[in-house]
Amino acid sequence: MTLDPAVAAVRGAIRPHARSLDDKGGPLLVACSGGADSLALLSAAIFEVADRPVIGVTVDHGLQDDSAAHAARVVEQMESLGAGESVAVRIRVEERGNGPEAAAREARYAVLSELAARFAASAVLLGHTRDDQAETVLMGLARGSGGRSIAGMRPAFEVFRRPLLGLTRAETEAACVAQGIGWWVDPHNLDPRFLRARIRNEVMPMLERELGPGVSAALARTGQQVALDVAALDAVAEQAMGGYIAPDGFAVERLRELPPAVRSRVLRLSALAAGCPPGELFAVHIDALEAQVSNRAHLPKSIQLPGHITAIRSGKSLRFVRGRRD
Repeated sequence: MTLDPAVAAVRGAIRPHARSLDDKGGPLLVACSGGADSLALLSAAIFEVADRPVIGVTVDHGLQDDSAAHAARVVEQMESLGAGESVAVRIRVEERGNGPEAAAREARYAVLSELAARFAASAVLLGHTRDDQAETVLMGLARGSGGRSIAGMRPAFEVFRRPLLGLTRAETEAACVAQGIGWWVDPHNLDPRFLRARIRNEVMPMLERELGPGVSAALARTGQQVALDVAALDAVAEQAMGGYIAPDGFAVERLRELPPAVRSRVLRLSALAAGCPPGELFAVHIDALEAQVSNRAHLPKSIQLPGHITAIRSGKSLRFVRGRRD
Protein backbone atom coordinates (compact mmCIF):
# COMPACT_ATOMS: atom_id res chain seq x y z
CA MET A 1 0.00 0.00 0.00
CA THR A 2 1.41 3.38 -1.03
CA LEU A 3 1.83 5.85 1.81
CA ASP A 4 -0.09 9.09 1.37
CA PRO A 5 2.35 11.87 0.29
CA ALA A 6 1.23 14.27 3.03
CA VAL A 7 1.63 11.61 5.74
CA ALA A 8 5.06 10.74 4.33
CA ALA A 9 6.04 14.43 4.34
CA VAL A 10 5.11 14.93 8.00
CA ARG A 11 6.85 11.73 9.07
CA GLY A 12 9.89 12.70 7.05
CA ALA A 13 10.02 16.07 8.82
CA ILE A 14 9.96 14.33 12.22
CA ARG A 15 12.59 11.70 11.39
CA PRO A 16 15.81 13.76 11.64
CA HIS A 17 14.68 15.29 14.92
CA ALA A 18 13.90 11.87 16.36
CA ARG A 19 17.32 10.57 15.33
CA SER A 20 19.17 13.59 16.68
CA LEU A 21 17.65 12.96 20.10
CA ASP A 22 18.63 9.29 20.28
CA ASP A 23 21.56 9.92 22.61
CA LYS A 24 19.58 12.12 25.00
CA GLY A 25 17.12 9.53 26.27
CA GLY A 26 13.96 10.57 28.02
CA PRO A 27 10.47 10.80 26.57
CA LEU A 28 9.42 13.10 23.76
CA LEU A 29 6.74 15.68 24.55
CA VAL A 30 4.41 16.88 21.79
CA ALA A 31 2.37 20.04 22.38
CA CYS A 32 -1.08 19.37 20.96
CA SER A 33 -3.91 21.89 20.70
CA GLY A 34 -6.24 19.56 18.85
CA GLY A 35 -5.66 21.40 15.57
CA ALA A 36 -4.55 19.69 12.36
CA ASP A 37 -0.91 20.78 12.67
CA SER A 38 -0.32 19.38 16.15
CA LEU A 39 -2.37 16.21 15.60
CA ALA A 40 -0.43 15.41 12.42
CA LEU A 41 2.77 16.07 14.38
CA LEU A 42 1.73 13.80 17.25
CA SER A 43 0.69 10.98 14.93
CA ALA A 44 4.00 11.16 13.05
CA ALA A 45 6.03 11.28 16.27
CA ILE A 46 4.28 8.18 17.63
CA PHE A 47 5.07 6.35 14.39
CA GLU A 48 8.70 7.49 14.13
CA VAL A 49 9.75 7.27 17.79
CA ALA A 50 9.60 3.63 18.80
CA ASP A 51 12.27 3.47 21.50
CA ARG A 52 10.85 5.94 24.03
CA PRO A 53 7.48 7.20 25.26
CA VAL A 54 5.74 9.97 23.34
CA ILE A 55 3.73 12.16 25.70
CA GLY A 56 0.97 14.37 24.32
CA VAL A 57 0.41 17.63 26.21
CA THR A 58 -2.50 19.99 25.72
CA VAL A 59 -2.53 23.38 27.43
CA ASP A 60 -5.83 24.84 28.57
CA HIS A 61 -5.47 28.62 28.60
CA GLY A 62 -8.88 29.10 30.21
CA LEU A 63 -9.73 31.81 27.68
CA GLN A 64 -12.87 30.16 26.26
CA ASP A 65 -16.02 29.02 28.03
CA ASP A 66 -15.67 25.36 27.07
CA SER A 67 -11.87 25.18 27.32
CA ALA A 68 -11.84 22.47 30.01
CA ALA A 69 -14.19 20.24 28.01
CA HIS A 70 -12.10 20.80 24.90
CA ALA A 71 -8.90 19.86 26.76
CA ALA A 72 -10.56 16.64 27.92
CA ARG A 73 -11.51 15.80 24.31
CA VAL A 74 -7.94 16.42 23.14
CA VAL A 75 -6.63 14.09 25.87
CA GLU A 76 -8.96 11.34 24.63
CA GLN A 77 -7.86 11.94 21.04
CA MET A 78 -4.17 11.84 21.94
CA GLU A 79 -4.74 8.54 23.74
CA SER A 80 -6.61 7.12 20.75
CA LEU A 81 -3.67 8.01 18.49
CA GLY A 82 -1.38 5.95 20.70
CA ALA A 83 0.39 8.47 22.92
CA GLY A 84 2.17 6.74 25.78
CA GLU A 85 0.71 9.32 28.13
CA SER A 86 -1.66 12.24 27.65
CA VAL A 87 -1.59 15.30 29.86
CA ALA A 88 -3.83 18.35 30.12
CA VAL A 89 -2.64 21.32 32.13
CA ARG A 90 -4.55 24.50 32.89
CA ILE A 91 -2.69 27.78 33.04
CA ARG A 92 -3.55 31.29 34.11
CA VAL A 93 -2.88 33.94 31.49
CA GLU A 94 -1.98 37.33 32.95
CA GLU A 95 -1.58 40.30 30.65
CA ARG A 96 1.19 42.72 31.55
CA GLY A 97 0.68 45.24 28.80
CA ASN A 98 1.93 42.91 26.07
CA GLY A 99 -1.45 41.82 24.68
CA PRO A 100 -3.44 38.59 25.13
CA GLU A 101 -1.65 36.65 22.39
CA ALA A 102 1.82 37.33 23.80
CA ALA A 103 0.67 36.69 27.37
CA ALA A 104 -0.86 33.33 26.41
CA ARG A 105 2.28 32.35 24.50
CA GLU A 106 4.58 33.18 27.41
CA ALA A 107 2.42 31.26 29.88
CA ARG A 108 2.23 28.27 27.51
CA TYR A 109 5.99 28.05 26.99
CA ALA A 110 6.59 28.41 30.71
CA VAL A 111 4.38 25.45 31.59
CA LEU A 112 5.75 23.34 28.72
CA SER A 113 9.28 24.00 30.00
CA GLU A 114 8.19 22.92 33.49
CA LEU A 115 6.66 19.72 32.14
CA ALA A 116 9.77 18.97 30.08
CA ALA A 117 11.87 19.23 33.24
CA ARG A 118 9.40 17.13 35.25
CA PHE A 119 9.38 14.32 32.68
CA ALA A 120 13.11 14.70 31.90
CA ALA A 121 12.06 15.01 28.27
CA SER A 122 14.59 15.00 25.46
CA ALA A 123 12.59 17.65 23.58
CA VAL A 124 9.22 19.33 23.20
CA LEU A 125 7.87 19.30 19.65
CA LEU A 126 5.74 22.23 18.43
CA GLY A 127 3.46 22.07 15.39
CA HIS A 128 4.18 25.42 13.73
CA THR A 129 4.16 25.26 9.94
CA ARG A 130 5.56 27.35 7.08
CA ASP A 131 2.30 29.32 7.05
CA ASP A 132 2.77 30.22 10.72
CA GLN A 133 6.31 31.29 9.92
CA ALA A 134 5.18 33.52 7.03
CA GLU A 135 2.58 35.16 9.27
CA THR A 136 5.20 35.79 11.95
CA VAL A 137 7.62 37.36 9.47
CA LEU A 138 4.87 39.59 8.07
CA MET A 139 3.90 40.74 11.58
CA GLY A 140 7.54 41.60 12.25
CA LEU A 141 7.70 43.64 9.06
CA ALA A 142 4.45 45.44 9.88
CA ARG A 143 5.65 46.33 13.37
CA GLY A 144 9.08 47.52 12.23
CA SER A 145 10.61 45.41 14.98
CA GLY A 146 13.95 44.82 13.31
CA GLY A 147 15.84 41.79 12.06
CA ARG A 148 15.22 39.60 15.09
CA SER A 149 11.46 39.83 14.61
CA ILE A 150 11.64 39.45 10.83
CA ALA A 151 13.71 36.29 11.31
CA GLY A 152 10.53 34.66 12.55
CA MET A 153 10.35 31.53 14.67
CA ARG A 154 13.50 29.57 15.40
CA PRO A 155 13.54 25.91 14.33
CA ALA A 156 15.00 25.02 17.72
CA PHE A 157 15.61 26.78 21.02
CA GLU A 158 16.17 25.50 24.54
CA VAL A 159 14.22 22.22 24.75
CA PHE A 160 11.80 23.11 21.93
CA ARG A 161 11.82 21.89 18.32
CA ARG A 162 9.66 22.93 15.34
CA PRO A 163 9.95 20.10 12.80
CA LEU A 164 7.13 21.29 10.52
CA LEU A 165 8.42 24.73 9.53
CA GLY A 166 9.13 23.43 6.05
CA LEU A 167 5.59 22.12 5.52
CA THR A 168 2.36 23.96 4.81
CA ARG A 169 -0.84 23.95 6.82
CA ALA A 170 -2.54 22.31 3.84
CA GLU A 171 -0.10 19.39 4.07
CA THR A 172 -0.83 18.78 7.75
CA GLU A 173 -4.56 18.90 7.07
CA ALA A 174 -4.14 16.45 4.19
CA ALA A 175 -2.15 14.15 6.48
CA CYS A 176 -4.98 14.20 9.01
CA VAL A 177 -7.58 13.49 6.30
CA ALA A 178 -5.53 10.56 4.99
CA GLN A 179 -5.38 9.04 8.48
CA GLY A 180 -9.00 9.73 9.37
CA ILE A 181 -8.05 12.21 12.09
CA GLY A 182 -10.59 14.94 12.76
CA TRP A 183 -9.32 18.25 14.06
CA TRP A 184 -10.51 21.30 15.96
CA VAL A 185 -10.48 24.84 14.59
CA ASP A 186 -9.66 27.36 17.31
CA PRO A 187 -12.29 30.15 17.25
CA HIS A 188 -9.51 32.62 18.09
CA ASN A 189 -7.96 31.84 14.71
CA LEU A 190 -11.08 33.28 13.10
CA ASP A 191 -11.54 36.23 15.45
CA PRO A 192 -10.57 39.53 13.74
CA ARG A 193 -9.78 41.06 17.14
CA PHE A 194 -6.47 39.19 17.01
CA LEU A 195 -3.71 40.41 14.71
CA ARG A 196 -2.61 36.95 13.61
CA ALA A 197 -6.19 36.03 12.71
CA ARG A 198 -6.49 39.12 10.51
CA ILE A 199 -3.19 38.38 8.81
CA ARG A 200 -4.15 34.73 8.25
CA ASN A 201 -7.68 35.28 6.98
CA GLU A 202 -7.50 38.67 5.29
CA VAL A 203 -3.97 39.91 4.60
CA MET A 204 -2.28 36.73 3.35
CA PRO A 205 -5.11 35.79 0.95
CA MET A 206 -5.08 39.36 -0.39
CA LEU A 207 -1.30 39.25 -0.95
CA GLU A 208 -1.54 35.90 -2.72
CA ARG A 209 -4.38 37.24 -4.85
CA GLU A 210 -2.68 40.51 -5.78
CA LEU A 211 0.95 39.41 -6.00
CA GLY A 212 0.46 35.85 -7.14
CA PRO A 213 0.98 32.51 -5.40
CA GLY A 214 4.17 31.93 -3.47
CA VAL A 215 4.05 34.92 -1.10
CA SER A 216 3.86 32.68 1.97
CA ALA A 217 6.85 30.64 0.86
CA ALA A 218 8.82 33.80 0.03
CA LEU A 219 8.14 35.33 3.44
CA ALA A 220 9.20 32.15 5.22
CA ARG A 221 12.36 31.99 3.09
CA THR A 222 13.12 35.64 3.93
CA GLY A 223 12.81 34.84 7.62
CA GLN A 224 15.23 31.95 7.24
CA GLN A 225 17.78 34.14 5.48
CA VAL A 226 17.48 36.96 8.02
CA ALA A 227 17.85 34.43 10.85
CA LEU A 228 21.31 33.49 9.53
CA ASP A 229 22.36 37.16 9.56
CA VAL A 230 20.97 37.68 13.06
CA ALA A 231 22.82 34.63 14.37
CA ALA A 232 26.11 35.82 12.85
CA LEU A 233 25.77 39.32 14.32
CA ASP A 234 24.78 37.89 17.70
CA ALA A 235 27.95 35.78 17.70
CA VAL A 236 30.06 38.87 16.96
CA ALA A 237 28.30 40.77 19.75
CA GLU A 238 28.86 37.98 22.28
CA GLN A 239 32.53 37.93 21.38
CA ALA A 240 32.75 41.70 21.70
CA MET A 241 31.06 41.96 25.09
CA GLY A 242 34.04 40.99 27.22
CA GLY A 243 36.31 43.65 25.77
CA TYR A 244 33.98 46.54 26.55
CA ILE A 245 33.31 45.98 30.23
CA ALA A 246 35.06 48.40 32.56
CA PRO A 247 35.24 47.95 36.38
CA ASP A 248 32.26 50.26 36.88
CA GLY A 249 30.20 49.10 33.88
CA PHE A 250 30.42 49.33 30.11
CA ALA A 251 32.94 51.82 28.78
CA VAL A 252 30.73 54.00 26.56
CA GLU A 253 33.66 55.45 24.63
CA ARG A 254 34.55 51.97 23.43
CA LEU A 255 30.91 51.11 22.77
CA ARG A 256 30.71 54.11 20.44
CA GLU A 257 33.43 52.54 18.29
CA LEU A 258 31.30 49.47 17.50
CA PRO A 259 29.18 49.29 14.35
CA PRO A 260 25.55 50.13 15.27
CA ALA A 261 24.30 46.61 14.42
CA VAL A 262 26.82 45.07 16.81
CA ARG A 263 26.47 47.75 19.50
CA SER A 264 22.70 47.34 19.74
CA ARG A 265 23.19 43.61 20.22
CA VAL A 266 25.81 44.13 22.91
CA LEU A 267 23.35 46.38 24.75
CA ARG A 268 20.55 43.84 24.36
CA LEU A 269 22.70 40.94 25.57
CA SER A 270 23.87 43.04 28.52
CA ALA A 271 20.29 43.88 29.51
CA LEU A 272 19.33 40.22 29.29
CA ALA A 273 22.35 39.20 31.35
CA ALA A 274 21.32 41.76 33.97
CA GLY A 275 17.92 40.07 34.29
CA CYS A 276 15.55 41.64 31.75
CA PRO A 277 12.94 39.10 30.56
CA PRO A 278 13.54 38.41 26.84
CA GLY A 279 9.83 38.57 26.00
CA GLU A 280 9.52 42.07 27.47
CA LEU A 281 12.69 43.68 26.12
CA PHE A 282 11.67 45.60 23.00
CA ALA A 283 13.29 47.85 20.41
CA VAL A 284 12.20 50.96 22.33
CA HIS A 285 14.34 49.85 25.29
CA ILE A 286 17.41 49.24 23.12
CA ASP A 287 16.89 52.60 21.43
CA ALA A 288 16.87 54.28 24.85
CA LEU A 289 20.13 52.54 25.75
CA GLU A 290 21.64 53.57 22.41
CA ALA A 291 20.76 57.20 23.16
CA GLN A 292 22.65 57.01 26.45
CA VAL A 293 25.80 55.68 24.79
CA SER A 294 26.12 58.96 22.90
CA ASN A 295 24.74 61.15 25.71
CA ARG A 296 27.31 63.64 26.99
CA ALA A 297 25.07 65.87 29.10
CA HIS A 298 22.56 65.82 31.95
CA LEU A 299 24.28 62.91 33.72
CA PRO A 300 23.70 60.69 35.58
CA LYS A 301 20.72 59.33 33.65
CA SER A 302 18.56 56.34 34.62
CA ILE A 303 16.49 54.15 32.29
CA GLN A 304 13.89 51.78 33.69
CA LEU A 305 13.95 48.42 31.92
CA PRO A 306 11.67 45.37 32.19
CA GLY A 307 12.28 42.97 35.07
CA HIS A 308 12.99 45.79 37.56
CA ILE A 309 16.36 46.50 35.96
CA THR A 310 17.77 50.02 35.78
CA ALA A 311 20.42 51.15 33.33
CA ILE A 312 22.48 54.06 34.68
CA ARG A 313 24.66 56.25 32.51
CA SER A 314 27.18 58.21 34.56
CA GLY A 315 30.68 59.45 33.84
CA LYS A 316 32.19 57.23 31.16
CA SER A 317 30.18 54.12 31.95
CA LEU A 318 26.81 52.51 31.43
CA ARG A 319 25.87 49.95 34.06
CA PHE A 320 22.89 47.75 34.87
CA VAL A 321 21.56 47.34 38.39
CA ARG A 322 18.61 45.49 39.86
CA GLY A 323 15.84 47.65 41.30
CA ARG A 324 14.36 51.02 40.49
CA ARG A 325 16.60 54.09 40.78
CA ASP A 326 14.83 57.45 40.56
